[in-house]
Amino acid sequence: MNNIDFLKDFPVLRANENGERLVYLDSGATTQKPVQVLEAIEKYYKVSNANPHRGAYKLSIDATQAYDNAREKIRRFIDAEFSKEIIFTKNATEGFNLIASSYGMNNINEGDEIVISIAEHHSNLIPWQIVARAKKATLKYMYVNENGEIPEEEIKDKITERTKLVSITHVSNALGTINPVKEITEYAHSKGAKVIVDGSQSVPHMKVSVRDLDADFLVFSGHKLLGPMGIGVVYGKKELLEIMPPYIVGGDMIEYVYEQEATFAELPSKFEGGTQNVEGAVGLAAAIDYLENIGMDKIDEIERELTSYALEKFQEMPYVKLYGPKDLSHRGGIISFDIEGVHPHDVASVFDSHGVAIRSGNHCAQPLMRYMGINATCRASFYFYNTKEDVDKLIEATKKTYEMFLKWR
Repeated sequence: MNNIDFLKDFPVLRANENGERLVYLDSGATTQKPVQVLEAIEKYYKVSNANPHRGAYKLSIDATQAYDNAREKIRRFIDAEFSKEIIFTKNATEGFNLIASSYGMNNINEGDEIVISIAEHHSNLIPWQIVARAKKATLKYMYVNENGEIPEEEIKDKITERTKLVSITHVSNALGTINPVKEITEYAHSKGAKVIVDGSQSVPHMKVSVRDLDADFLVFSGHKLLGPMGIGVVYGKKELLEIMPPYIVGGDMIEYVYEQEATFAELPSKFEGGTQNVEGAVGLAAAIDYLENIGMDKIDEIERELTSYALEKFQEMPYVKLYGPKDLSHRGGIISFDIEGVHPHDVASVFDSHGVAIRSGNHCAQPLMRYMGINATCRASFYFYNTKEDVDKLIEATKKTYEMFLKWR
């Protein structure tokens, strides 16, 4: 396995004048950007920059076409049925808030239940706390076992006839667990509940079909799949989006405005009030082109090989504690771990001195950390531009960090 050919496309990852390069293992937080994405954004600003949907002149028409083409590309990428089911947001966080405000507040009632997992990112947890409190509903949690997986009996115990909404991460950002979202969705639908899938850690790494999952909503962010920051996506089934009121009101999301009332535009414009992040959509479309040129199956294969190799090496180190599934088929390209006697923040700082970038902390998953009885972990997250040599440097940094702190005990 040699992924070195990809590195030439990523300026941040290229070797410096001394032949050294950054070992970037924090793609779970954000991915690096290939020159193809940077050039697409630059080209947009150089030749097509105008406000879309607002002008009858060529430049505005070109901007509109670029924006609409990006929406259609995303539709195909996640296998949605209609391009109007794709709503652009600032990020995944705004996506969850949009659904919570526009769907949750209008469809959850007193005595209803909302079900999420204990492993959710705060952005897919706090909005449901707010909805449950406002609507006098019950927020229930599906808990994980010692391997970070949700047992089948836990799913069936927590999702009941009173459940109206299930919001679940496809891949845990803290543990790397791949949740059985298709099975969860099928069971939730059998109870009459709608399902929201957090695709932030799955859409960039594997083939995701919203029609195969039968998800009612899917949320993800662009910056985690090579796109720029500031662009996110909400997919929603057309029949649900059509009955939901707007989330942000203003220009371009209206049909008619009178002194005392207004009528709203059709999908998707109803949810895209104000000037939109056109360059972000253009950059995200270029990122999808890049990923599809490699192939999502190939990307999945590369990450699985890297993850397997890293886990094998970590398991040879008795002072390293691993979190998450032992079964590789249930795990994405995320490895959370601790080094005995060393705080995760210290680990990350020492790793940085060795040119290895990882994440440390609670990963915006405090309830999960509390449930597991820990405060923080180290997290290495892989992408297709990582190499076996990157893993070797990760392992070497782990050994050196342990040995350094061992001397001080």
